[in-house]
Amino acid sequence: MIEQLDHHYYKPLIAIVSEAEHGKTVRTVLERQLGVSRKLLSQVKQTEHGLTVNEVRAYTTATVVAGDVIRVRMEREVSEDILPQAIPIQIVFEDESLLIVNKPAGMIVHPTHGHYTGTMANGVVYHWQQRGERVRFRPVHRLDEDTSGLVAIAKTSYVHQQLSEQMQKNGILKLYRAYVYNSPVPEKGTVDAPIDRNPEEPHIRIVTPEGYPSVTHYETARQFGSDSEGAAAFAVQLKLETGRTHQIRVHMQHLGCPLIGDKMYGPKQGAVEEWETAVGRQALHAEILGFTHPMTKQWMEWRASLPPELVLLEQILSEQKGV
Repeated sequence: MIEQLDHHYYKPLIAIVSEAEHGKTVRTVLERQLGVSRKLLSQVKQTEHGLTVNEVRAYTTATVVAGDVIRVRMEREVSEDILPQAIPIQIVFEDESLLIVNKPAGMIVHPTHGHYTGTMANGVVYHWQQRGERVRFRPVHRLDEDTSGLVAIAKTSYVHQQLSEQMQKNGILKLYRAYVYNSPVPEKGTVDAPIDRNPEEPHIRIVTPEGYPSVTHYETARQFGSDSEGAAAFAVQLKLETGRTHQIRVHMQHLGCPLIGDKMYGPKQGAVEEWETAVGRQALHAEILGFTHPMTKQWMEWRASLPPELVLLEQILSEQKGV
């Protein structure tokens, strides 16, 4: 029986009713102990073994006594709309509930209209298929096609829900490294500027008072060249407090420091051609990712080294600017 459950369901979430929770409802205990959302509970209670107390099917409104064992089982799912493809993906970490991938520039995270194949999702689904795992692709966040770095993927709806809540509460650490024109002023600070679509060009984002709250913290990490030489390139570390589309690119442009290689938000004239050729895309990399693991409750942190094109960019900047 247990083997059959393991085949159809993910490993159950377990809550043991405490003395203080004696007489409470199943829903109350699960919300207090595990933070299980009502949406998830409404899904699992539809299946025979989705919600049980002492391995007997139960309702969320049922009352429990101290010592009762509540189990929440989520049915295994697959992304039937994503074609598995043998695309190389760089796995930084994986366990039964999480997958962390270092995405290369030039790769879309999830299939979209006109891009149904060749995405990171296609490669991840293939990876799970080869491992014999039935898992649905649930990215917790995304990166632009031409941004490289760390992406977190939840392997269950509960883990996705928990990480989404961490993100809403600013509990996920996301640090980026960017290479920009001009010196940020001041060298360390915060850009608090609302972002929304450009009404004339909806695919482009702009800073506008009517936009959505958007906050980016930045700190200049390296200067290429001396002040006397009129240094024009800088490495900047950025921390996101919100996660708007193109946020870093728009905020750095707003600060007067557009990203090197950014064809949409970069300078239209005066760019140094060799820099642009070396990077081939906006010089932005999601370098560090950290959060509390939803299952173990332990803080975890990952780092992705700079990809070859950004290492080359640093070398060119150093040589040209005498660093």
